Amino acid sequence: MFYFIKGTVAQVEPSLVVLDANGVGYGVRTSMTSASQVKTGDKATFYTYLYVREDIFDLYGFASREELQCFQQLIAISGVGPKAACAILSAVTPGKLALAVIADDEKALCAAPGIGKKLAQRILLELKDKMAKGQLEAASFAGADAPAVSMGANPAYDDAVAALAVLGYPRSQIVTALSGVDTSAMQTDDIVRAALKKLF
Repeated sequence: MFYFIKGTVAQVEPSLVVLDANGVGYGVRTSMTSASQVKTGDKATFYTYLYVREDIFDLYGFASREELQCFQQLIAISGVGPKAACAILSAVTPGKLALAVIADDEKALCAAPGIGKKLAQRILLELKDKMAKGQLEAASFAGADAPAVSMGANPAYDDAVAALAVLGYPRSQIVTALSGVDTSAMQTDDIVRAALKKLF
């Protein structure tokens, strides 16, 4: 329904940003990460997701497309609702979530309020499954503006690309970020960190 909302920030709370768009105040539920990036009076754009369930009609939004993509990936997992997803994204950035998936770092997710060990393990397992599916696409990136990439001699490269792609980073940006980086002897998490330094 809404792809994004662009307006003036009228109010900021830890989990809510109110955007004044042409005189209409939109209450956008969000993560502390996104909320911390704006202040009252700023011009801001939040990428949104309308969550509708029976009598629930909530608008969620984030300061970056990557964070929105992570939110959508998280709420697709059984047992993870919008509030839990926002709690996770308040504790970890999309980049840190990618590293947590690669390293099976459940403690990173358990740092979020309400996220226990079992749920954290389920999240990591399901995101790893999606990452594995993403590896199948690593050899040929869709889109006219996306450069093609071949499966490298180092399988860690493909793992890193798949992890970042699943978590919302455009494949063309990932390849560009890693261009010029000698990844031949690097581990997956090192490649992800190298990409993130340029992606942020």
